[in-house]
Amino acid sequence: MTAHEGSDHAERAERRDIGEATLEQLRADLVRLSHYYMTGDPLPLFLEMRRVRSRVYTALDRQLWPRDQTELYFQLAALNCLMAVAANDLGYQQAGEELVRAGWAYATAIGHRPLLAHLRLELAGIVFWDRPRQSLELAQSGLEYLSDGPNAAQLHLQSARAAARLGDAETARRAITSATEAREREHHDDLLEIGGEFRLSRASHHYMAGAAVIEIPDAQADAVTELGRAAELYAAGPEPGEDHGFGMTALTHIDLAAALLRADRLDSAASVLAPVLSLPHGKRIKNLPERLTRVRAELASPRYQSSPRARDLDEQIEEFTRDTIVAGLRELPG
Repeated sequence: MTAHEGSDHAERAERRDIGEATLEQLRADLVRLSHYYMTGDPLPLFLEMRRVRSRVYTALDRQLWPRDQTELYFQLAALNCLMAVAANDLGYQQAGEELVRAGWAYATAIGHRPLLAHLRLELAGIVFWDRPRQSLELAQSGLEYLSDGPNAAQLHLQSARAAARLGDAETARRAITSATEAREREHHDDLLEIGGEFRLSRASHHYMAGAAVIEIPDAQADAVTELGRAAELYAAGPEPGEDHGFGMTALTHIDLAAALLRADRLDSAASVLAPVLSLPHGKRIKNLPERLTRVRAELASPRYQSSPRARDLDEQIEEFTRDTIVAGLRELPG
């Protein structure tokens, strides 16, 4: 009887209602969305992420082996992270924060440290403008889960941006140095293998360093150097294994334009800003008009008050900010 009971239970345990092909397809969808998000319009990609996430939810209701559940939890954590980025880009910060927390629950359940670090990073980025002190704390806590490689470097750089915004230039510069050191240390994990949104490119590394330095008073020359290097790398195209996102590319041009305006280089600033102002409606995400307020503040300074060129550039920026995806979107579907 005891042997029969063991046999019966083993029969139920070995039942599996999902195949390798389905798991591979779901992982392929995650990889595809992570890469497409770097260059595609956020709204349709958000809806596609939601569709794929619904498929994962359905898969979890089946009879699974433990390793199947671990894989699906990984996918749900990563998908919620991607959806959080998209929601925030579309102007829904609270939804972005909630999606990060949902991802955190799945990543915690499987103890996936690189994913936990990345979720901390995304939340730090979402709250950065409203709550820089919390952003700093989140980025630093992310380093408890990951210390090497490009994504650890991004955590250091997010710390640098937050520290600089809080007026702590010394901490910001130390974090930039730590980011360079972390990037040079060899590291591999399955999140880096996904790539796209889950891997910081060298160009974006320089952008984030420049975005931190530009917050430091009297550091315009350093900011122009870092941001100029980022712009050059973006123009040259991604290195092997990297992707360049249109959002960070545009933000590089915006911050570089602001730094150039501080250095009294109006014509150069206008030239750098031109690709941003020509972005189509669907790619005019929330961060762009927010960051353009820095450029408009520079254009409003006394040195440019009598400049027709400055006034024309300011008018172009105002027209751009009136026609963004955020301005035209009333509610995320569903």
